[in-house]
Amino acid sequence: MVIYRMMKFDKLLLGVLLLLFAVPMSAQQPDAKNILERTAEAFRKAGGVKLAFTVNEQQGSYAGVLYLEGEKFVVETEGMKTWFDGHTQWSYVASADEVNVSEPTQEELQTLNPYAWLSLYKQGYRLKLSSVGGKQDKSVYYITMTAADKRKDPESVYLFVTKDTYRLHQVDLAPRGSKYMTTILINNYQTGQSYPDSFFVFDKKAYPTAEVIDMR
Repeated sequence: MVIYRMMKFDKLLLGVLLLLFAVPMSAQQPDAKNILERTAEAFRKAGGVKLAFTVNEQQGSYAGVLYLEGEKFVVETEGMKTWFDGHTQWSYVASADEVNVSEPTQEELQTLNPYAWLSLYKQGYRLKLSSVGGKQDKSVYYITMTAADKRKDPESVYLFVTKDTYRLHQVDLAPRGSKYMTTILINNYQTGQSYPDSFFVFDKKAYPTAEVIDMR
């Protein structure tokens, strides 16, 4: 059941995590749109990234690590590992000892495209720089994105961005049709990393007993 929930949530999680971070930069007093644009620009210059995160949702919590460079990524969570080399995606499920191979469609890639998430305000989401309240207002920007279209998912996204570094600290997701919030905590990340191309490709030799299911 845990693996199923994680697979179901995978695309939404990736879509948010792939870019919702930034490197330190000089700051003026920006509005919500400007904050997101600065974050996107920082990503373009960040190089390879290693990001640790924790997901808290109704059914429980789990941790993971994301390795990202350009359009390529590797995501590791409990019992699962996903590789994407910019063209082909491999998803390994440890409990089943199987790996699913696919080539994401343009529509699916849109959900994984980090720039798409930061520009939700251009795609039918209302963008607002809000207030958290209390001492936290001194250290973070609180940005809310609300879908104008009642069919869009997620219904709302809430971003907490540190004021001194322009780095994402937390993401709260309000899935369409659910009264429960999902929270993604960014625990630690490192920019300026370098990974060989082979790092983003499934290595059959490392999983000799795994059944490969080609869905292409």
